[in-house]
Amino acid sequence: MAHDRIVFPMPASCEVVFDVFHYHQWRARWDSLVSHTEVDGGAPCPSVGAVSASTGGGLLRALSMRTEFISYQRPRLAAARMVGTSFPFSKWAASMKHESTPGGGSLLIYTYNIEAGPRALRWLIEPVVHLVFRRQTVKRFARMQAFLSAHAGEVEAWQCGYHANGVTDAG
Repeated sequence: MAHDRIVFPMPASCEVVFDVFHYHQWRARWDSLVSHTEVDGGAPCPSVGAVSASTGGGLLRALSMRTEFISYQRPRLAAARMVGTSFPFSKWAASMKHESTPGGGSLLIYTYNIEAGPRALRWLIEPVVHLVFRRQTVKRFARMQAFLSAHAGEVEAWQCGYHANGVTDAG
């Protein structure tokens, strides 16, 4: 099983970064690794116990994964695990922790575990899968950083209306 932890400095608060990743309307604007994400039942973002389906984007369009959220504590922590399998993954789990930094920014701490399959070929496939997954994760969050640099104010304005109106994360 491959395990890794990557820390990304973000040019926005924990609240903004958390929502830009988890609310699908924002994620669709920057996340080229995912062409479509939807929570079962149609909620605008996940919640504890929610299952979402994601389809890969770009060269990874053939990949799809269903995940169940096991933690969702806006704006500090979210964690999910894969439901079933999705080649090349036999297991996948990840968490995103957010910490404030001086000056209004934050750190996104992304931790993941992946296991590649089939089992008989794991020794061969898993190092390659881990290398590609890590590289794509770094690129993905660099795109998120660029999006936040240009649009954090837009997200903050949306948050003022959305969360102030008593809308819950479950919709």
